Amino acid sequence: MTTVNRFTVVALSLTYALYFGQLGVINPYLGVFLDGRCFTSSEIGELFAVITLARIIGPSLWAGIADRTGKILLILRLGCALTVISFIGVFWAYSFWYLTLTMGLMMMFWTAVLPQLEVLTLHTVEGDSKRYGRVRLWGSVGFIVLTVLVGQGLDFFATETPIYASMLVLSALFISTLALQQPGTMQRNTAQKGSVWRFLRHRVVVIFLLVNGLLQVSFGAYYGFFALYMRDLGYSGMETGLLIALGVVVEVGIFLIAQRLITRFGVWRLLMLCLLATGLRWWVLGSFADYFWLVFFSQFIHALSFGLNHSSSMQFIHHYFPSYIHGRIQAAYIGLAFGLGGAVGNFAAGHLWQQGSGAFVTFTCASMCAIAGGLLLLLLKPEQMNQRHPLHQG
Repeated sequence: MTTVNRFTVVALSLTYALYFGQLGVINPYLGVFLDGRCFTSSEIGELFAVITLARIIGPSLWAGIADRTGKILLILRLGCALTVISFIGVFWAYSFWYLTLTMGLMMMFWTAVLPQLEVLTLHTVEGDSKRYGRVRLWGSVGFIVLTVLVGQGLDFFATETPIYASMLVLSALFISTLALQQPGTMQRNTAQKGSVWRFLRHRVVVIFLLVNGLLQVSFGAYYGFFALYMRDLGYSGMETGLLIALGVVVEVGIFLIAQRLITRFGVWRLLMLCLLATGLRWWVLGSFADYFWLVFFSQFIHALSFGLNHSSSMQFIHHYFPSYIHGRIQAAYIGLAFGLGGAVGNFAAGHLWQQGSGAFVTFTCASMCAIAGGLLLLLLKPEQMNQRHPLHQG
């Protein structure tokens, strides 16, 4: 690896740390912030759902431009800059629709950043999954640090703490992208054209997206209400932050060995393990959250729920599809699975939660969604996910 590449890898690692550090602020504590502004659980679920839908629009829009122009880094920087600008409105947004509009715009730009960052990283490390994992794990480190710090901050400061932390992190994220470099091998593609939908219509891809979508539906209760759930059960902000961080600590470990697991067991088997284990995780959280040690051990499953599932999905995308369409496939994966799936999960969780009285029902439904994803995966054979797309030409 050249000196320039080493510098670029360090810059990429920092960018991942800040991007997912922001996720560590917004995902666990947005519900606490909204509760502090007197929104009901239904309104919180609806707001989460609306802003999550921006994950469908943003990534697809920007990825199409990036794939056709080849200006991945420019799109990445522009997305970060617009994220900061749009987020400023949150400080004055107290009505439901004003806050939804402001957060929706921020989410549309912010979620558009990740597909470009992933593509840029995979090209920088030349498709080496081991090196990718080492860079990507810094995202988990950033998540851990910010989650713990903001959780502790909530014990001492107001529920507005998450938005002040977010403003600082998002500004630093934009600055970090100025240190990135675009690999010389990434060029505008003129030889390969056509709609991304012809790739997505294939049976294997449809099932892959549905399975990941169901997994994200199951995350609705956790992302929207876990911090509030823990607070209502008497856990401190620091304890909640440490529990969330624990899940990401084990996620870091799984990133380090993910490639060996993928090579040995294959994508299909690992996805099945992740879905079934996640179903168990939500059932335990809904039934036994009064017992600290059971919640503590259930957080270890996050290594599978997100870490191993994400690594396996990334491997599937990188291997199954031709390189010239990776950006738009990444956007479709994030938009349809995380965006649409996450929105449905947020909306349903908000209406089932009932200010905390529906916690058991909500997490039980989440468990059933994850298990349903595992059952859906049975429609595919393991070897089908190790092949290449029929339209793959390079």
